[in-house]
Amino acid sequence: MTTDTTGSAARDGEPRPGGPADSPFVRACRRRPGPHTPVWFMRQAGRSLPEYREIRATVPMLESCRRPELVTEITLQPVRRHGVDAAILFSDIVVPVAAAGVDLDIVPGTGPVVAEPIRTAADVQRIRPITRDDVSYVDEAVRQLVAELGDTPLIGFAGAPFTLASYLVEGGPSRTHAKTKALMYGDEALWHALCGRLAEVTLAFLRVQIEAGVSAVQLFDSWAGALSEADYRRYVLPHSTAVLGGLVHAGVPRIHFGVGTAELLGAMGEAGADVVGVDWRTPLDVATRRIGPDKAVQGNLDPTVLLAPWPVVQAEVRRILKQGSAAPGHVFNLGHGVLPETDPEVLTRVVALVHELSSRRADQG
Repeated sequence: MTTDTTGSAARDGEPRPGGPADSPFVRACRRRPGPHTPVWFMRQAGRSLPEYREIRATVPMLESCRRPELVTEITLQPVRRHGVDAAILFSDIVVPVAAAGVDLDIVPGTGPVVAEPIRTAADVQRIRPITRDDVSYVDEAVRQLVAELGDTPLIGFAGAPFTLASYLVEGGPSRTHAKTKALMYGDEALWHALCGRLAEVTLAFLRVQIEAGVSAVQLFDSWAGALSEADYRRYVLPHSTAVLGGLVHAGVPRIHFGVGTAELLGAMGEAGADVVGVDWRTPLDVATRRIGPDKAVQGNLDPTVLLAPWPVVQAEVRRILKQGSAAPGHVFNLGHGVLPETDPEVLTRVVALVHELSSRRADQG
């Protein structure tokens, strides 16, 4: 008998009925049938919710990520409002690198800003390994959430080494990633040293979340789509594999997601995830052929569709469910995060529609 860190014991790979490990979300991640297609939304806990904006009005982003009571409340808000099939931990991808000693802040309207961008081997050495004590607030928040959520699974997450490296080298967000690529091409040894260090930090951060009780983890490589497949394989894939491969025996599904990654889906599928997230640019049936038959897929409604009239939303939801049925497992989601101007009521209606349509299909099947 093996131990499943989602809270249900497993025998021969099958979870006992009940609990997060037997939820529609985890079953879909593991390519097992369930009562309906599960749905959650990237950035569901955040800017589209008035209750979130009220909390954040006087609390800076990094501080809100370090206060377990706020993390718990914000994470629970979309579960209460929308009835989604999974919660995702409210945090930010730069939380672990800040804990590792990098001087940074999340500036409203800009994003992460790094005081001293990475340029040398000495800069890389300043990024120290992290322990649970360095992110004890995350450990505490996850434990509170697991107790509150009951049978609803909690997704932990972290930023992938390439995306973190891009922020650290650029000093903040970038459209071209020019400085990142210049370092990557110009000093390959330094690049791999940086990404190797970030992979260690990311893996440690995810392990803290898993040990505290999350039911799955998602590795965000938001900016990997800036690369060719050849460059991705040479400069990025080994480090993403180190993170995802380091969790192979952790007992929870691993999701890998990036934006603009149509040409990278096959390579991303090789990094070691159980589920590959797909942005809105690639139909899920096409993505499944590229990724392979041994992975579930997640996605991929264009977030801007939620701003359209409801009949348009309905039609797109139906299309994505049909295309997602080509995969051995499908988690309905957006192709990127919820836009701030999204009407929360539309998200609630999408959840109900996905459940209705996929339950009917399951009954007919």
